[in-house]
Amino acid sequence: MTQIRTRTIAAAALAAACALARPAPAQEHTHMHGAAPLPASAQGYQWTPADAHFMSAMIHHHAQAIEMSRLAPAQAGSEQVRILAARIINAQQDEIATMQRWLRERGQPVPEATGGPMKMTMNGMEHEMLMPGMLTPAQMDELKQARGRDFDRLFLTYMIQHHRGATSMVTELFGTQGAGQDEAVFKFASDVNVDQTTEIARMQRMLAALIFESPAP
Repeated sequence: MTQIRTRTIAAAALAAACALARPAPAQEHTHMHGAAPLPASAQGYQWTPADAHFMSAMIHHHAQAIEMSRLAPAQAGSEQVRILAARIINAQQDEIATMQRWLRERGQPVPEATGGPMKMTMNGMEHEMLMPGMLTPAQMDELKQARGRDFDRLFLTYMIQHHRGATSMVTELFGTQGAGQDEAVFKFASDVNVDQTTEIARMQRMLAALIFESPAP
C-alpha cells in the first residue's frame, strides 16, 4: 500500500509541475477607448493603455522642457546654462520623435509636441491636465520675463521641478500592473529615469554654485 501511495503522490506532483511549466495564455488588453484588443509586441509582451498614456503624456512633458530651454540663448546669464539648455533640446526632440513613432505604429492618437496641458476625456467631458512637475502658466511667464542671473536661477529651479515630475511619471508607470513590459517602453522609461536623475544632480550643483556665488559688482 505504501508503494502504491508513493507512486500516486509522485504522479500528482509531476502533473502539477507540467501545468506550471505550460506557457500561460497571452493576456488581452483593449485600446484606451474600448476598441479591438491590442496586438502583442514583437518581444511577446503586450503594451497596455497605461503605456500609451505614458508615451502621450511624456510628449507634452518633453515639449515644455524644450520650450523652457529655447529661452536660454537670449536670456541666460551663464554659458553653462545655455549649454545645458541646448543638450535638453537635442535629447528631448529625439525622444519626442521616438514616442510619436511608437504611438503611430500601434494605431494610437499621436499628440502634437506642445508644452501645454494634456487633454483627457473623462465621463464624456474633456479636461485639461498638467503632467507632474510641469510649469503653470504663471511660472512660464515668470521665466519668460527673467534675464541674466535671475533667469539662470529660475531656469534651474523650474527644470529640477520639471525633471522630478518626469521621474515620478516613470515610477507611476512601473507601479501600474502590467505596464512597462513592452521592450521599447521599458527601455525608454528607464533611460528617462536615469538621464533626468543625473541631470537633476547636475542642476542642483549649478544652482548651489549660483546661489552662493557673489554677484559681480
